[in-house]
Amino acid sequence: MTSRTDTVREFAPAKINLFLHVGEKRNDSFHELESLVVFADVGDVLEFAPSDTLTLTLNGPYAKGLQAESDNLVLRAARALAAHSGNAQGATMSLTKNLPVASGIGGGSADAAAALRGLAKLWKFNVLPAELQRMAEDLGSDVPVCIAGKSAWMEGRGERVTPAGTLPGMAMVLVNPGVAVPTADVFRGLKSRRGTGKVDHAARMKQPGELIAFLKSTTNDLEAPARAIAPVIGEVLGELSRMPGIELWRMSGSGATCFGLFEDTNSAAMATIALSHSHPSWWATAARITSGQGRPG
Repeated sequence: MTSRTDTVREFAPAKINLFLHVGEKRNDSFHELESLVVFADVGDVLEFAPSDTLTLTLNGPYAKGLQAESDNLVLRAARALAAHSGNAQGATMSLTKNLPVASGIGGGSADAAAALRGLAKLWKFNVLPAELQRMAEDLGSDVPVCIAGKSAWMEGRGERVTPAGTLPGMAMVLVNPGVAVPTADVFRGLKSRRGTGKVDHAARMKQPGELIAFLKSTTNDLEAPARAIAPVIGEVLGELSRMPGIELWRMSGSGATCFGLFEDTNSAAMATIALSHSHPSWWATAARITSGQGRPG
């Protein structure tokens, strides 16, 4: 029987693209990207325990959205780590899925990164961060930035990750209207783009006002094509814009989750209550920008 001391627990925080600029398509068919990424104190939770085989169980409010996947990112990450080490081992893995699936906040990518971190601990593999980063690149564009789970500049197709330092821990509200927007379709619908390399990475963002001022000079290039596919995204942004105390509202990633940054925790909490009452079918939660990997759940 496995004891609690044998179990490794990892938090997989939601990833938020505070801005996302898109450049030209590269030779590998991926677009050049530039984004400032932060992580929230809400997310999924993974647990790992020793076993002779590799298995994954799903639970939580959004587990149903993954039931049809026979080979999701968590399993792929586990197999990649075992292959890299040359020492195949098993594990019983449990994923509590608290974040909506395919929602633009890196749920699957954060889960894969947490699997790499957690299994390295469980299996006592001495894996360097650079090695985890290379494995992450092969798993998906958003996985590398999720390895450290800290505020970072994300460039290239997502493989170039540079720490952004400590940003103010502003209160936020995350809202998803319950629609999945295929990323490939969003990129195909892209008609105009800001381009990359035009943002000052040395801009001062230590205070909330400084961060908001910087973000107002940026955009999310994918918001327009995503709204064309799912007009409800515009409705979400409209609702957020009317909330007292909000400083900035925007879509994250390729959608459909949107976020609002608020001047204080109470304003974010009240906005969450208001949105939950007016649109009970939407997922809405108050959160905060964290400096690390959030809370362990």
